[in-house]
This record gives sequence, structure tokens and C-alpha cells, in this order.
Amino acid sequence: MHVVQRGNNRGACFFSDSDRLAYLRLLRESAQEADCRVHAYCLMTNHVHLLLTPGGPAACARLMKHLGQQYVQHVDRIHGRTGTLWEGRFRSSVAASEHYALACHRYIERNPVRARLVQHPRDYAWSSYRCNAEGREDSLLVPHPAYLALGTDRERAQRAYRELFDESLDSRLEEEIRSASRNGCALGAERRGRGRPTKK
Repeated sequence: MHVVQRGNNRGACFFSDSDRLAYLRLLRESAQEADCRVHAYCLMTNHVHLLLTPGGPAACARLMKHLGQQYVQHVDRIHGRTGTLWEGRFRSSVAASEHYALACHRYIERNPVRARLVQHPRDYAWSSYRCNAEGREDSLLVPHPAYLALGTDRERAQRAYRELFDESLDSRLEEEIRSASRNGCALGAERRGRGRPTKK
């Protein structure tokens, strides 16, 4: 599942690096409690992208509810704020194939490049790229089967994964990913002849 959660009214949801560290810690704890495996993430100033596999039908909702509540309590306590932090419920879409799971990997980790914050995903500290592409230790992440299938061992998978970033994602595929998360439909279902039609 590709999950997106945004700050209220496009406002910030992270105010310091310590907030980002707290979010990642809470994400790891919440994922374990809710039986979800996290494969990729990117923490932007005013929104979050996650790629995860839930262990059951309600696991993703449990994860996001617990994570959202715990993180808001952290922000309110540390920054002395009140009021709504998140823009309603998170949005999500199901990746209908391994092809789309890898596309979501790249979409998520290229987010800072699209936002023109960095020139390459490796230059952004708050995403999973350095783990997935370069082998940096990250206890939060569990490799997705599509990622592992890129090579006969982890080092070869990392090399093949890095090579996927030599080219940008096709703009039509990027829009397909955005549309699926907005509308809550399965990513790739249209091409497979299933799922709700994407709204134009």
C-alpha cells in the first residue's frame, strides 16, 4: 500500500529534525504493534509517504491511527501547540503488482527531487533511499519481495535498485500513482481491467 498523510491546510507536520526522528521511532513501534511491514518512506515538511504491507485488512488503519495520535501528542508537548495537525484521514492505494510496488518505491524516494530540494535522492536525509539503494542500516525497513527479486543477493539488489534511479519515472506513471492515492483505487487495476475508474 502507498500511504500519504498531509499536514492540515498544507501546513507543516514536522518542525525540526527531532520531530522527524520521533516520527520514525513511533512509526517503527506502531508498525510492529499493528503487524505492518514498512518498505519505503519519505518525510517532507508538510506530508509523509509510506510504502507498506499490512498483515491484515485493518492493519494499515490501526497503524496510521496509533501513529497519528502518538505523533500529535509529541508535537503538542514539545512545541506547545494545540489544534489539528493532520488533514483528515490518510489516503492510500494498493499496488496491484510488483511492477507498481517498485514504481511506488521510486515515486516515494524521488519526492525531494521533484520538490527541487535536492538533485539526487541520496542527498535527502529523511527517506529510505540510503537504506534501499546503498545498504545503510535502518531497523524500520523490511525489504519488499519485488525489491529482493532485483538481485540474487542483497548487494546485487541494491545495485539494480540504484540503476532504476538513473532515469526519472514516466510522467504518466507518476500521475497514475497520484490519482490512485487521491481516489483510493488500486494502482494498476485499470490496466488489469479491475477496480474503479480513475476520475479525471
